Amino acid sequence: MLLLLDLDNTLIDRAGAYAAWARGRFGAGEVAWLVTEDRDGYRRREELARVIAERYGLDAGETLVELRAGMVEQLAPDPRVDAALREATAAGFVPVVVTNGTVAQQGAKLRRTGLDRLVRGWVISEGAGVRKPDRRIFEIAAAAVGADLPEGGWMVGDNIAYDVGGGFGAGLRTAWVSGGRVWPDDVPYRPTVTAVDCVAALEALTPPT
Repeated sequence: MLLLLDLDNTLIDRAGAYAAWARGRFGAGEVAWLVTEDRDGYRRREELARVIAERYGLDAGETLVELRAGMVEQLAPDPRVDAALREATAAGFVPVVVTNGTVAQQGAKLRRTGLDRLVRGWVISEGAGVRKPDRRIFEIAAAAVGADLPEGGWMVGDNIAYDVGGGFGAGLRTAWVSGGRVWPDDVPYRPTVTAVDCVAALEALTPPT
């Protein structure tokens, strides 16, 4: 069965890696400001690098390079995620990463964490020419492993609109990685499964052996 997976803050702790980079580069006292300006990763990297450079008197271009490289350097394989992916694959799921972002940056994260060896493939919005929650990126991901969306499957991710909304719109069942959040009452759709993290989500999809 098709298993589409978000990358940032689902398979990897993107927020933790950014905070660690911010602390190491600018000190603990600056982390709160840097996290706020990051907007949970949804602010354009070029814009974030510019405001960081302005605050600290740095070159924006060099800050952008450092920001991207520093994020990747702070990532590490997560044995729990690795094991959950292996179990899902053994249970018959076909895991494919579907992520918004640049090919270079997201690809570097996959290689850094070893996830490139644990999934069947990946689709990155820059390379696909379309972003989540557009249905087409899910179609591309399914086609990459010889599957069709009408055959069904799952989308697992932390973003309410991009992952759960996108998966719902593509006709997939969805698992929301909540991180302890509560689902908003004003959102018309609901996830099929809610789990605190990716491991718990994958365990909920994988029948016990």
